[in-house]
Amino acid sequence: MGREDKATWKSNYFSKLVQLLEDYPKCFIVGADNVGSKQMQQIRISLRGTAVVLMGKNTMMRKAIKGHCERNPALEKLLPRIKGNVGFVFTRADLVEVRDKLLENKVRAPARAGAIAPLPVVIPAQNTGLGPEKTSFFQALSIPTKISKGTIEIINDVHILKPGDKVGASEATLLNMLNISPFSYGLVVEQVYDSGTIFAPAILDIKPEDLREKFLAGVANVAAVCLAVGYPTIASAPHSIANGFKNLLAIAAVTEVEFKEATTIKEYIKDPSKFAAAAAPTSAAPAAAAPAAAAKEEKKEESESEDDDMGFGLFD
Repeated sequence: MGREDKATWKSNYFSKLVQLLEDYPKCFIVGADNVGSKQMQQIRISLRGTAVVLMGKNTMMRKAIKGHCERNPALEKLLPRIKGNVGFVFTRADLVEVRDKLLENKVRAPARAGAIAPLPVVIPAQNTGLGPEKTSFFQALSIPTKISKGTIEIINDVHILKPGDKVGASEATLLNMLNISPFSYGLVVEQVYDSGTIFAPAILDIKPEDLREKFLAGVANVAAVCLAVGYPTIASAPHSIANGFKNLLAIAAVTEVEFKEATTIKEYIKDPSKFAAAAAPTSAAPAAAAPAAAAKEEKKEESESEDDDMGFGLFD
């Protein structure tokens, strides 16, 4: 009876996974290290109506996907990514929004011996509230302390763990004694699958402005290379035309060659005062505006003074 129940459960699991792969074009492969059942339940509740979380044994997930690869060969890309303590989060919604919801669901956790520190851990200078009998424990970890009002006080901030360090028994015990929970755990997005394409989650942070900037930089590089080797392309053609026009103007300036666009520059070369006159109005316009305004104001004051000199008012 037990074997039949287990077989039925496996069959239902395969059917559920295949159905989710059919119904949802997008999914996350998430790591679930140090995530408890209660936290997983909270994550499922927060994603309700937006995404579906499915965990399971790696062998079962691989078997179900392999059996479905005939109908959807693109799913084969998922197989090498199913390793470690991972699961799936299926969705039809915006990937960035679902990713942000996943990252919001983190729970503070104490340091456990043997765990790998994901971030630096610093014990701040403080009065620990512990009795003097614990002094030897702090000395073993080379933490400077003093006795203040009958309790142990840590003098300076102490860095006890770096990212990637393995938490020892002494560090774990000390952090628990001080009621410090330095780590936070939740589902970690490892890979993203979208309609047959699998990519790193960092791709989701790329904005249209970033793509435009990269594209323009690429076009500029292509144009520079084409100009250097003399190979015309769409990117380099505008620059080639502009450079050619400059060369034509230079030739026309020192020869008798005449064409419409070179007329102005030839006149400037013959009579430089014309160039100075053409440039002067643009620079002189702001300066000329002030005297004009002053003259107008002076004229207004003169007319007012003439009215006052009439010698009588309106009702005299």
